[in-house]
Amino acid sequence: MTATATPIAPAPTTMSTTAGHLPKWAPWALLLGCFAVSAVVFALANSGGDPADFNIALTLIVGLLLYMIAIFALSSVVESRRHATDRLMTALVSSAFVVALLPLISLLYTVVVNGLTRFDGEFFSFSMRNVVGEGGGAIHAIWGTVLITLGATIISVPIGLMTSIYLVEYGEGRRLARGITFLVDVMTGIPSIVAGLFIYSVFALIMGPGTRMGIMGSLALSVLMIPVVVRGSEELLRIVPNELREAAYALGVPKWLTILKVVIPTAIAGITTSIMLAISRVIGETAPLLLTVGIVPSLNLNMFSGQMATLPVFSYMQAKYPGIPSDAFIERAWASALTLIVIVMLLNLLARVIAKVFAPKTNGR
Repeated sequence: MTATATPIAPAPTTMSTTAGHLPKWAPWALLLGCFAVSAVVFALANSGGDPADFNIALTLIVGLLLYMIAIFALSSVVESRRHATDRLMTALVSSAFVVALLPLISLLYTVVVNGLTRFDGEFFSFSMRNVVGEGGGAIHAIWGTVLITLGATIISVPIGLMTSIYLVEYGEGRRLARGITFLVDVMTGIPSIVAGLFIYSVFALIMGPGTRMGIMGSLALSVLMIPVVVRGSEELLRIVPNELREAAYALGVPKWLTILKVVIPTAIAGITTSIMLAISRVIGETAPLLLTVGIVPSLNLNMFSGQMATLPVFSYMQAKYPGIPSDAFIERAWASALTLIVIVMLLNLLARVIAKVFAPKTNGR
């Protein structure tokens, strides 16, 4: 009696989710390789020329284009068409982000490199009084910028915040609220020079032509700040859950106290950010300040008497009308631009701290 061997059925074929995938290091290696190829091509094209003429931005852009082509082709062969399309879209979005950052990085690099030349103690402790050529500083312009921007903030924030509270909490569906929204939208798009001309005309009618004071600059900047504060605060107040308001009303809390103790603290972090965006929007304005405040070489801390210096106008005048030696004027212009960027960064850090301190506590913290 012989045993008959039973044939073994073949195992069912299964698709592995990890098979046919590129290693995790492959996209990065391919990206570095494309950058290297692009750099070699542009280096050969610039051979014999000044190394400073090497175009870094164009090298990065060409490298990114080569990477998108290479990753799509490689993924199509190794993986699948769907994976290749996904990797291409990821590379496209990432490349768009990098390209958007290039002007900012280039701007910051240029300002820092050129501004550090005069970023010294003399620049922050002396004004331009009795200074004709080299030396001098911008302490008068720094104080002018801080005071005028502070004045504009004191004027704009209460008006803008109370306007946004009315639009969200009281004016829903009313004709007045629709009219305010329309005017705010119109004010958002007006050129800054128009705000300066408006304030200058008003003071010229009241106090006579040629009047220039620090408070005029604050009023001109507040015309530009108010719509930004209104729109930003309005959107943030709208996203506060209605359940919080209803819970406060159920406890018998009046509406004004609910807004003060519940709504505003809930949105305080975002409101602070919108205020800082408004300040950053106006702190570098030159045209309205040139019309309303003017420029002086000495320190003036009285916002209600005489002209004042500000960093944007100081930088503009130093670069537009350089004297002898011209390098000293250009260096002061770059240093004042760098100072303005540093002030904006410090204000943003301060806003983050304020938002963190006053934000509502959650989970017992």
